[in-house]
Amino acid sequence: MHGHGRAPPENDILSRPRASLLCLRAHPAWSRPMEQQDDARVSTAYLRFAEDEVRDRSPLYDELSRGVASDPEVIRFLLTLPREKRQPNLFLSAVRYLFGTPEGWDQFRSCVLREKDALRAAMLARSTQTNEPGRCAALLPVLAGLPEPLALLEVGASAGLCLLPDLYAYDYGGRILEPRTERLKPLAFPCAVNAATPVPARPPRVIWRAGLDLKPVDLSNPPEVAWLEALVWPEQTDRLARLRAAIKIAVQQKPRLVKGDLRTDLAALAQEAPKNATLVIFHTAVLTYISAATEREEFAQSVGLLSDFWIANEPPRVFPNIAEQVGREGPKGSFLLSVNGVPVAWTDPHGASVDWMGATPPGQIAVYGARR
Repeated sequence: MHGHGRAPPENDILSRPRASLLCLRAHPAWSRPMEQQDDARVSTAYLRFAEDEVRDRSPLYDELSRGVASDPEVIRFLLTLPREKRQPNLFLSAVRYLFGTPEGWDQFRSCVLREKDALRAAMLARSTQTNEPGRCAALLPVLAGLPEPLALLEVGASAGLCLLPDLYAYDYGGRILEPRTERLKPLAFPCAVNAATPVPARPPRVIWRAGLDLKPVDLSNPPEVAWLEALVWPEQTDRLARLRAAIKIAVQQKPRLVKGDLRTDLAALAQEAPKNATLVIFHTAVLTYISAATEREEFAQSVGLLSDFWIANEPPRVFPNIAEQVGREGPKGSFLLSVNGVPVAWTDPHGASVDWMGATPPGQIAVYGARR
C-alpha cells in the first residue's frame, strides 16, 4: 500500500524503521508482558509434566518439576534456551548427566544456578532420545499380527533399541514370550494387558531392519550410553537394568542406523527394504517433537505411500484426526497406538501397559501397499 504515494500512519508499527522497532522491543512496557507469557508457558509445562507423567512414577521428578514451575530464577535460566530446549525431560536429565542425581529441590536449584553455563551447553548439545526398549512390548501385539516376513523401519530410532522387538523377552501378565534365539538371555519387559489384547504366541520373523535419526546414538561411545541412562527416571532401577540388557543385545546385533530427517530422507531408506517382506514404518514418541501440525499431516500422508503398514505410538494430540475416532479419552499421559491411521490401543509411554480397544486385528487393517 505504501507504494501508492500514501504516507504510512504514525501508529503503524510495522511501517516504522527497523531501528525504532528495536527500541520499541526493548522498552519494558512492551517486553514484560511477553516475558510473563513465556514464564507462564514454562511453568505450565512443568506442572503438566508433574501431574501427567511423573507423579506416580518418579517422586523426585515430581518434586523437582513443581519446584521449577514456581521458581522465577530457574525459569529465567530456561528462557535463555530455545523453546524446544526447555522441556522437562531434557532439563532434569542434563542435571543428572552432569552432576549426578540430586537429593531434592534445594540441592537441584543451587546446582542449576551455580552451573548455568555447563548446563546450557549440555542442553543445547543433547536431545531427549529416550530410547526405551520397553516400548517394544506395546508394539509386539501389532507386529506379530502382520504378514511375515517383516522389514522394520523406525523413524527417530536413536540407538536402534526398538528395532529389535523379536530379540527381547516379554511378560504379559504371566504369559512369557521368549525371543527366537536363546543365547541372548534378555531380561523380560513387563507389560500389563487387558483381555482384548492379542498377546502373541511367538515373536515375528524379521529379515530386514533400519532406523532413521537426526543424530543416531553410538553405543560404542560411553558418554552417549551415559546420556541414555540419564534419561531413565531416577527411581526406575528395573527399567535401567532392562535398558542396559537391551544395549548389550544392540551392541551384538548392530542394527543399521542412518543419519537423516524424517521429512526428507525417509523415502530413500524405505526403497531399500526387500520387496518380498512386509514393510512396517513405525515411530514412538517422535512426531510430538515436530510442532507444526501441517508437517505432521504431511508426514502421515507420505508414510502411507511408502509402507505396507504404518504404526504410530504417540501422544493423542499428535494426530487429532486419529484420536477423534476413539470417542473417549485414554488414561492421563497415555499414548495412542494406531495402525494405518486406525486407533487400536492406549499404551503406557514406556510400554508398561496396553489397553486394547478390540479393533480390527492389525493384519486385517487395509494395507497401504503403494510401494509395490
